[in-house]
Amino acid sequence: MAKRLGERLGIPVVHLDAINWEPGWKALTIEAFRARLKHAISGDAWITDGNYAVHTFDLCMPRADLVIWMERPLLHCCWRVFKRAIKSHFSASEDLALGCKEHFDRRFLHRLQFIANFNRVNRPRIHAMRVSHGPNVPVIVLRSDKEISEFLASVESR
Repeated sequence: MAKRLGERLGIPVVHLDAINWEPGWKALTIEAFRARLKHAISGDAWITDGNYAVHTFDLCMPRADLVIWMERPLLHCCWRVFKRAIKSHFSASEDLALGCKEHFDRRFLHRLQFIANFNRVNRPRIHAMRVSHGPNVPVIVLRSDKEISEFLASVESR
């Protein structure tokens, strides 16, 4: 959705996974990741795609106009991770760093565990960070393909 929204609005999309990783899934230091992020969001308008609330919300939320929360069912999220893993072997993806292909390995299982525990563990943390760094930023929750399509159509009509 971030890509489609960015294209429709003419706004660059910052894929947090793509700026956090070096080839072979070598993570940047937090300082280097934050420096890349600061540069990526230095313009007047941008969309970030990804979940690094602890390391990004203090930079992004004070400048954000809107948070779009994609709230999809557990199985949908797991299916998307599976599709991304398959797809990454056949073509490069702008939401992944160059030289980073998904594999069915420990890291893949960690992603599934993250998804399974999201509502219990990560949602409260993300919410607290959002409130802490951007209490007045409006939030739109999109739960289905229909809601996403309707939102994108409403943006087109502006």
